[in-house]
Amino acid sequence: MTVTLATFMEVLDSSIANVALPHIAGGLGSTQDEATWVLTAYLVANAVILPAGAYMTTFIGRKKFYMICVVLFGISSALCGLAPSLPLLVFFRILQGIGGGGLAPSEQAILADTFPPEKRGQAFAMYGLAVVVAPAIGPTLGGWITDNYDWRWIFFLNVPICLLSLFLTSRIVEDPPWVSEQVKESQKGGIRLDLLGFALLGLTFGSLEFILDKGQEDDWFASKLITFFIVTMVVAFVVMIWWELRQLRIGNRPILNLTLFKRRNFAISFGLMFVLGFSLYGTTILIPQFVQTLLGYTAELAGMVLSPAGFMMMAMMPVVGILSSKVDPRKLIGYGFAMLTLSLVTMHTMDLGISYHRLVFLRVFQASGLAFLFIPINTIAYIGVKQSENNDVSGLTNLARNIGGSCGTAFIATMLTRLTAAHETNMVRNLTSGNQAFVEQVKRLKGMFGGHAGGNPMVGQASHTAQAYIYNQMHRQAGMLAYLDIIQYLAIFCACMLPLLFFIPKPPKHLDPGAGH
Repeated sequence: MTVTLATFMEVLDSSIANVALPHIAGGLGSTQDEATWVLTAYLVANAVILPAGAYMTTFIGRKKFYMICVVLFGISSALCGLAPSLPLLVFFRILQGIGGGGLAPSEQAILADTFPPEKRGQAFAMYGLAVVVAPAIGPTLGGWITDNYDWRWIFFLNVPICLLSLFLTSRIVEDPPWVSEQVKESQKGGIRLDLLGFALLGLTFGSLEFILDKGQEDDWFASKLITFFIVTMVVAFVVMIWWELRQLRIGNRPILNLTLFKRRNFAISFGLMFVLGFSLYGTTILIPQFVQTLLGYTAELAGMVLSPAGFMMMAMMPVVGILSSKVDPRKLIGYGFAMLTLSLVTMHTMDLGISYHRLVFLRVFQASGLAFLFIPINTIAYIGVKQSENNDVSGLTNLARNIGGSCGTAFIATMLTRLTAAHETNMVRNLTSGNQAFVEQVKRLKGMFGGHAGGNPMVGQASHTAQAYIYNQMHRQAGMLAYLDIIQYLAIFCACMLPLLFFIPKPPKHLDPGAGH
């Protein structure tokens, strides 16, 4: 509970600000496009620190690193709430992202060391609540706060939680003996940080987050800036891999422990966590956008579509935690992806006349599958891992989820725009005077809008209104088809994960996670 507090708050913060953007833009006298830097700055800083957290703990200790992150997150949250201008708010969000990036991996590593293998699943259930439920309730909570109070309160809210987390962490959490020994060993002869490795890591993941966040907005390769960052990312990534492997060969501590990918179970769990992040964050954005743009829901009502799914996951997580100590985690993952695929196939039956209750059911159905993924994937990631590598596993699995979420968001934004345009192009061919059905429909609608024959001056206006009405309906139908296409792609993507489970080695009988310790 102690370490979950701050992580819940950090994950919540990555989604709660989304709905507040129009209020932030208006309050600070900027455009909505400029205000999106509030989100981008946080994600970029977060992505850079996630994999580097394990490296930092070897020099200053896990508990100390975790508390420093909480302090930085709390102070920067207060400064975000007080920010008088957009540039300052973006700067404070970078600091907040740096602080927040170290929380989730540190918590996961603390849980992995605190609990024995047979109880680890239940511990990860608590952690899973923070990571999976927070994005679901974030938009609703953010909408309620900004509608009823002020957008600044979404940041001030973090301060008392940080103080409580600091107090409890100082009293309850302790570094295990091997962590203390690792810190002493690392500090011999002074702390020598791998600055080049850190710079390459920052360039790679910082550029990737920028590309994913701004790509569709700037039309990808049509933008020289996006092209520059893509080239930068590829070059930095290749050089980073070479540099990290070189550090291993000469006996230095690398920032990224790439040797973990030699283990099949870790490499596959990394991929599965990426897909989980892709599906979770992608659909968390897809559904509110669908109901607000095509069904006319308010932001608060859109949030209410997601909230019951959050409660479903809260109910299921402890159950999965208990099952994970008794059932082969591969079977749980298989069930989770099968349910997730089935839920997306069911969602493919949606139309513009769908009811609120049906939407809630579809989202809850999907959540029931998501609940069976997070804990078993984490469980498999730790099989055969040395205690000294727990921090590295935590950092990389959280990075996979974070990058997966960003890719899912970028995929949906891009595909929605392009598929809607493609469907409109196909449909608009039928809206011509040569199409008898179109002409008949315009005639019928003209009557509805007050246009009748006999020299009525309203006839011309009614004709324009009728055609505008038909075009508007066509635009909505094109949007609906685009959403259905995206849901179909997500279903295929999730179904493709099922064969990977056959390549995961069979876990040890007494339960997997600590078998290699």
